[in-house]
Parts: sequence; C-alpha cells; structure tokens
Amino acid sequence: MKKLRLFYVLFIFACSDGDTNQDTPNMCIDETLIDLDVVCIEIYAPVCGCDGATYSNECEAMSRYGVLAYSQGECN
Repeated sequence: MKKLRLFYVLFIFACSDGDTNQDTPNMCIDETLIDLDVVCIEIYAPVCGCDGATYSNECEAMSRYGVLAYSQGECN
C-alpha cells in the first residue's frame, strides 16, 4: 500500500507542468501597468489587444488591463 501511495504522489508531480511560478513574464500583459486611478476619456477609438480582445481605446487597454501591444481597430 505504501508503494502505491508513493507511486501516486510521484505520478502527480510528474504530470504537473512545473510552471507554478507567477513571475514568468507574459509578453502581452503587464499587470504593473494597471492603474485604476487613471481616468480614461470615453471616446470610442477601438484597439485590438495582443490578447485578442477589443478595447474601447488605448487608455483602457493599457491602464485598465495592462495590455502591452495593440493595433488600431477592432479585433476580427
């Protein structure tokens, strides 16, 4: 029974991807850019974020969601 339990524990560790570190950089989103105190003007000038989401304008993409890269216009 102990061998079976040990096998089960080792199996769980072997199946994990090992990427539990939250410090791994996301090349699209930078949470340090998020500043909810920034007041974005409410002009609809959509941008398509590198994450595939459409944001109402550049300010919202960067200040509300931390999007690092975007292009003008809505996402397809």
